[in-house]
Amino acid sequence: MSSRFFLSCLLSVLLISTAALSRAEELRIGLSADVTSIDPHWNASGPDSNIATHIFEPLIGSDKNGRIFPLLATSWRAIDPLTWEFKLRQGVKFHDGSPLTAEDVLFSLERPLKLAGNPGSYTSYVRSIIAKEIIDPYTIRLKTATPRVLVPYDLNSIFIVSKKAALNAIPADFDSGKAAIGTGPYKLAAFKRSDRIELIRNDQYWNTEQHPVWDKVSFRLLTNDTSRLTALLAGEVDAIENIPTQDIAKLRSNPKFTVAQQVSWRTIFWHLDQYRDQSPYITDKNGQPLKRNPFKDARVRLAISKAIYRDAIVSRIMEGMALPGSNLVSPGIFGHNPDIPVEAYDREGARKLLAEAGYPDGFGLTLHAPNNRYVNDSKIAQAVATMLSRIGIQTKVQTLPWSIYLGKARAGEFSFMLIGWGSLLGDNTLRAHLATVDEKKGNGTWNFSRYSNPEVDRLLDQNFTLFDDAQREALTRKIMALAMQDNPVIVMHHQLASWAMRKGITYPGRVDEYTLAFQFVRQ
Repeated sequence: MSSRFFLSCLLSVLLISTAALSRAEELRIGLSADVTSIDPHWNASGPDSNIATHIFEPLIGSDKNGRIFPLLATSWRAIDPLTWEFKLRQGVKFHDGSPLTAEDVLFSLERPLKLAGNPGSYTSYVRSIIAKEIIDPYTIRLKTATPRVLVPYDLNSIFIVSKKAALNAIPADFDSGKAAIGTGPYKLAAFKRSDRIELIRNDQYWNTEQHPVWDKVSFRLLTNDTSRLTALLAGEVDAIENIPTQDIAKLRSNPKFTVAQQVSWRTIFWHLDQYRDQSPYITDKNGQPLKRNPFKDARVRLAISKAIYRDAIVSRIMEGMALPGSNLVSPGIFGHNPDIPVEAYDREGARKLLAEAGYPDGFGLTLHAPNNRYVNDSKIAQAVATMLSRIGIQTKVQTLPWSIYLGKARAGEFSFMLIGWGSLLGDNTLRAHLATVDEKKGNGTWNFSRYSNPEVDRLLDQNFTLFDDAQREALTRKIMALAMQDNPVIVMHHQLASWAMRKGITYPGRVDEYTLAFQFVRQ
């Protein structure tokens, strides 16, 4: 073998190895839902929070199973029923090199309430705090008007931003990167709306136990199931979330890929307008606006619940990737009440209830759902429309991208709308979706139905004063049963979360469905 040929071969091997090494340091992930903003205090939706978790951090983190643990706070305690003290981690720096202090934390707790135009979903986590005190640069105390055991859980949802960078900032300043200065394992490189988010590793990240292995992460926003799977099979991305249900078995049997699954915290359900006397998108049999709102009648809501064949949706549409539901939170989540039965499919019983309520001929309805947020959301909407039509509710379907859908839902533009929700706590979920809307208390921030039950409100107020977990969970289950008797929302099912990766990469799966780049591991 000539020395020239040997050197040529050696150079080729080195080039290939270098390319492979460089390629291995970049992770490309296909996400299933759009991201509306990088601002961590703007929109408390899963896709936005998922990205924010890479750039920013809360005082208190949560692990793959939903258990909370110290993050930017090293410890916390209730000094008295109205006062919580938090000790901050020292030596933490923001991406611009400035140190994390108590001033940044207090600013971050106040910002959601002061952010002009804020959709309001983050405000519920800080509304109960009526006073804040800095004891020293790394100790703060928070006071609430009434005893509130959930303060540590609330602060799991509030990301800490740099006061210097975010002072007077608006969401656009975060989207451009100007204000997106956090303490997280990654820095924002680019946010290309409805296309991709690019991150680069924070080499000065404080947490040596979870130092990110990937130099660069590219999140592609692939909201179409087929496009997302195709990108994985073609090698355009290394991992995807929310595997199309019909393709899970094929991916499992393909040696080129690995699959991770986890029972999710996410429950899929319908909100029904219960506050307007005349609701949009509800008509009589002639297509004219109905002069009274049928959803105000509990018999109509029960009829709709009976008309939905949950087992068929789980088996045929979700391909077994869900569990029929009766609670607002999944099994295993704090406050889930296993004694609440799943409503049995009963088409004739549903028709009878409609007749008793004064709708023997039914009525017309347009239901709304996102088409790129939840697993098979469009298919679920179509299936439910067919089921409702069979009991005399002539139902049409309109689906919209999540980025448009959520704003319209918040504005009250729909009568019957699909929503998914994930939470570590059943009482927090009840507060968000079924407590009477009260901005001062931070209640009902997602109560699109405007359901109101004074006894539910009273018991929730009592629940949040209980520091004994067993007592609190027992009362949460009682409240869940009391509320669900009214069918204030129509629960469908609990999702199973899934991820697929090219061989050589693993992911642990998370109950919160988050897809966190720093938890993908090279084998």
